[in-house]
Amino acid sequence: MIDEDEVDQAAPPGRQRKIIHVDMDAFYASVEQRDNPDLRGKPVAVGGSQERGVVAAASYEARKFGVRSAMPSVTAKRQCPDLIFVKPRFEVYKAVSQQIREIFAEHTPIIEPLSLDEAYLDVTENLQSVPLARDVALAIRSKIKEVTGLNASAGISYNKFLAKLASDYRKPNGQYVIAPEMGPAFVEALPVSKFHGIGPATSAKMNSLGLHTGLDMRNQSLEFMQANFGKAGGYYYWISRGVDNREVRADRIRKSVGAENTFAADLTDFDAMVVELERLIDKVWKYCEGVGNRGRTVTLKVKFNDFEIITRSRSVSLAVSSRSDLGRLSVALLQNEIPVPKPVRLLGLSLSALQHSDDAEPQLVLPM
Repeated sequence: MIDEDEVDQAAPPGRQRKIIHVDMDAFYASVEQRDNPDLRGKPVAVGGSQERGVVAAASYEARKFGVRSAMPSVTAKRQCPDLIFVKPRFEVYKAVSQQIREIFAEHTPIIEPLSLDEAYLDVTENLQSVPLARDVALAIRSKIKEVTGLNASAGISYNKFLAKLASDYRKPNGQYVIAPEMGPAFVEALPVSKFHGIGPATSAKMNSLGLHTGLDMRNQSLEFMQANFGKAGGYYYWISRGVDNREVRADRIRKSVGAENTFAADLTDFDAMVVELERLIDKVWKYCEGVGNRGRTVTLKVKFNDFEIITRSRSVSLAVSSRSDLGRLSVALLQNEIPVPKPVRLLGLSLSALQHSDDAEPQLVLPM
């Protein structure tokens, strides 16, 4: 997710940085396979169950069958009949994540965690005075393997956008460097759907405007991009040129975290909307679990088929402390709008008034 207050910072370059994006390979599933030898080499899904719920993470063996995170468990089981479901153990994942964070800190204090299993590191002036960022990445990945027994992939580049793209390029258990002279050419052949920060709905809109690749975007003016995509248009304009001047922000505290989805077909049925809302709840809570944040205000966004947008919020006195509490608050907000006056095109969910869980007051327990 791209913060709105970061969008403007995509533009014109300051000094050249050395940035690493470290992403653990199938993190939750890999931890389960590490701790249970019977799961090794087998298709594993963390979260959900055969009957209900959604997949939180999938092993690479499961991904070969098309199993992905946020996929309904029933669909995952249909695609991979031998899929093994494992209950998540977030306390274990947090402990491993802390080990990884300590390894990062041996090399730089400028660490921006995105979740339990990925982070940006600014190693322009790293603590061990290693001249090449790729060697820093190699050392970090080697130490992670030694300490945790898990594999990590890394992307190395001169900005955050390209570093994140690069970390996917040699997965699993690899790394890739996008040097400054490679950046613009690397981006120009990239489908817009592969750009970090461009979701399915925005990708479809771009395609309808004849924008299919980074080069197509680069051929447009800043005015065109902003007219069609608002504030985010400026971000898209610059990253299509390989330019992203956002800083790695150490120990950043987000004001809010959210997710939204535009549906392929408009919805009117409450149960169908709850299925879509559950996926958004999973995304929001996964982020909160990853960085240890909790929030007090839940906001539901509903966009109808005529593009009218309404929002409904509820604030609670104590921070929302579990995925189930977030789910109950979110579904209740939706239920209050039933029956909907017209078909629903999009649902969005956000959690705001965030604070770190270590600073939170005693946990909120909602009645069943």
